[in-house]
Parts: sequence; structure tokens; C-alpha cells
Amino acid sequence: MVPTVASIVTISLFCWLSLIGLTKSGANNLHMYDGIRTHDIIAGDVFFEILDPPELEYTYRLRPAKDFGGSFGTTYKATSGKLVPAIPADACSARFENAEQLVGNIALVERGDCSFLTKAINVEAVGGAAVIITEIDAESDDYDYYIEMVHDSTDRDTDIPAAFLLGKNGLIIRRTLSKLKQPYAVVNIPVNLTFVQPHEINQPPWLQW
Repeated sequence: MVPTVASIVTISLFCWLSLIGLTKSGANNLHMYDGIRTHDIIAGDVFFEILDPPELEYTYRLRPAKDFGGSFGTTYKATSGKLVPAIPADACSARFENAEQLVGNIALVERGDCSFLTKAINVEAVGGAAVIITEIDAESDDYDYYIEMVHDSTDRDTDIPAAFLLGKNGLIIRRTLSKLKQPYAVVNIPVNLTFVQPHEINQPPWLQW
């Protein structure tokens, strides 16, 4: 049976819409089709697990700073550590209310009010071992995307690793810890997912699959 012009147009439109769907979901979605290797979707990103509290026991994806700071697994070598929400959350000053808890640990910091590099420098100044920065404003256009964190073109730098966490993950981690009155989450970072199938990655259920 020879396909009609209408059927050809319908099939072409379906394929085009399917391609758009894959393109839009690819940045934040780890649930890929068979034949796609985990290595292909990890690229230069870093993953970590929350081991405690149980409510947050999932695998999370980070986008490392592009041109400043150290790296997880090299500069930060601990097999497990504490992810501590910084107070104040913007980290635009080194005067942290919970500075003692940040020493040797990973600071969870909110985006905004100063450069990414400034936040990392301030965390490093009080003895923090690394910084994870997240978009906390759910109304922001960047809330559902990974931000490329770049140097602010000053003559400063930092030796600690810095990475960006998806906004929804950051918000839920902060809210959950606050609700539980727990000052930190226990994490394993980095996690090697090279030999883990994409569908086996324990991604948070609140993200779109």
C-alpha cells in the first residue's frame, strides 16, 4: 500500500515532536532509552549520594565550576562527609553563624547577591572543604537548569571544589533538613556511576523522568 501525503506528514510531525521532547528533557533527565551509556550522559558532571537522613537518600547530579576551584575526588578526597546548609545562605560574607560546622565539610549555599567565586572564597576562608551552590528561587528562569559557574574575572581564586546543584534538589534538601531540625546531611561524594545503567540510578522522585 502506497502511503498518502497526509500519512507521511503525520509520521514526520510525530518524529519531529519526539525529537523535541528528547532535546528538552536531556539536560536534567537521567532516564534515557536503551543503547545510551551512562558515560554519555555524565559528561563532565559529578554525582553524590545522601546517606542520611533517609528522606533524602538519593543520587544527585552536580555541574562543577567551569574555570575555578578544585575538583571532587582530587582536591576533596573524603569518602563521606557532611553537607551543611550555610547560615547566612548566600555566603556573600565569611561571617557565618555556623562557621564551626562548616570546617572540613561541604557548604550548601544559595545563588545570588555576589559571584560564585566569592561564595567559594568565603567558605574556604572559614575552613570549608567544598561548596555546592543552588538556585533557591522557584520563580527564576534558571530554577530547572544547571548553571555554568564561571570565574568573576577578578584576580582571586579558590582551591576548594565548587559545583552547581539543580534548584529543586537544593530547595528540598534545605527544607527537609530544616523540618527534621538536622544541621547537615551525610553524603558520599563523588559517586562512580560509570558501570551503572541509566535506569538504575537512584534519582530523586520529585524530578521529571
